[in-house]
Amino acid sequence: MNINPLNAIDFYKTDHRRQYPQGTTEVYANFTPRSGRLAKVLDSDDIRVVFFGLQYFLQDYLIDCWQKNFFQQDKQKVLSVYKRRMDTSLGINAISVQHINALHDLGYLPLKIKALPEGSFVPIGIPLLTVVNTHPDFFWLTNYIESVMSCYLWKPITSATTAFQYKKLVTKYAIQTGTPLDFIPFQCHDFSFRGLSSIQDAIVSGAAHLTSFCGTDTVLAIDFLENYYNANADEEIIGVSVPATEHSVMAMGMPDGELETFRRLIEDLYPQGIVSIVSDTWDFWKVITQYTLLLKEKIIARNGKLVIRPDSGDPVKIICGDSSYPQDTPEYKGAIQCLWEIFGGTITPQGYKMLDSHIGLIYGDSITLDRAYQILHQLEIKGFASGNVVFGIGSYTYQYVTRDNFGFAVKATSGVVNGKRRDIFKNPKTDTGTKKSAKGLLRIEQENNTYILYEQQTPEQEKQGALETVFLDGKLIKCYSLKEIRQRIQEN
Repeated sequence: MNINPLNAIDFYKTDHRRQYPQGTTEVYANFTPRSGRLAKVLDSDDIRVVFFGLQYFLQDYLIDCWQKNFFQQDKQKVLSVYKRRMDTSLGINAISVQHINALHDLGYLPLKIKALPEGSFVPIGIPLLTVVNTHPDFFWLTNYIESVMSCYLWKPITSATTAFQYKKLVTKYAIQTGTPLDFIPFQCHDFSFRGLSSIQDAIVSGAAHLTSFCGTDTVLAIDFLENYYNANADEEIIGVSVPATEHSVMAMGMPDGELETFRRLIEDLYPQGIVSIVSDTWDFWKVITQYTLLLKEKIIARNGKLVIRPDSGDPVKIICGDSSYPQDTPEYKGAIQCLWEIFGGTITPQGYKMLDSHIGLIYGDSITLDRAYQILHQLEIKGFASGNVVFGIGSYTYQYVTRDNFGFAVKATSGVVNGKRRDIFKNPKTDTGTKKSAKGLLRIEQENNTYILYEQQTPEQEKQGALETVFLDGKLIKCYSLKEIRQRIQEN
């Protein structure tokens, strides 16, 4: 989409320039997760967000979009297009174009953005970044970009945080049940593309998933990380997947040919490696208890793994068993126990059963953090290691979120009027305290493995601390690689 950056705003931003006090020359703001009330996390007593996505915003919007669609465009055309939009929506001559004319003449975006390192774990209430104008004539730009900055950033941060929560969960159960830790990067696989709100949303959220995992079916997320985060698929694992069927493939073989479809897939098409076969097209339990038994010798003979994929029903009951069914029925036992009875496997050092390496299971329908916990917990109770199952994480996880999950907001906390600095803040009496902002210039320090906010700092104090300049006057100053971000996340 070809975006006009002047219009990437809420309408009320257009005249704030005149509404600030006469003599205003600086506006200083920050972007902060203000609340964890709606956060989907494992530990509600220690809510932290994983910071990710800023580098994309800086390069894609503040640099590429502004250069291509504003500074490199004919000035008179830019002004006429802007004036038309304002005149037709707010009234004739309601908004002046003189400040837009001056910005085009300047030739760059006079802004400075300081931020914490991407991949950082940041507590609620701690600013992730600050933004301030670097030219006194363009104080209005600081909060002019509020809406678009929030729109770009809240989702990748939320998805990266969600992915880490899954990683935290599967790591806990891997340690408890003896699943090899090198399985964890592949235990949660991104299935969300088709269920996200737009292709851009799917790409950015998919990239955020890959900050904690390597399994993905969102191909464009890999392109994104190579384009914006210095990743290189020739030198590192960015994202990987496996051959897999869909229902159209299975259904085309017809019900009476399903067994042959399975045989052809594992023997003719994919005689080695991992192959995932959707198995609930007609009778999942027949596949689990009869087809796998009939094909057992072929499955065991393969140099690879057959991954069974149920795709309907209650995932907890399908995988772990449903006590409402008669004992000794497949439904009562659940898929993992059924596969164990046919294929067997090994016992981990912690004493839990791990299926034979030639067979496995992935479930990718309606998985949530809570359901993943229930599945791993019930498998543990039944004596099975967590590594017997892979989760497909879809839009049920990555789409059912909003900016309010972590209360993200951009707020101004300092400014300069007639040469004098003003510490500004909001603290509504009608609020519970969530919307109370910080005050003055800000400094963030890393202390005792967390970040601490210091308010009402002097300009010299504000230059210190963990916030580093990443963008200055239209240029990207500091870059982070996917490798660095993953390493920072892994350390936590």
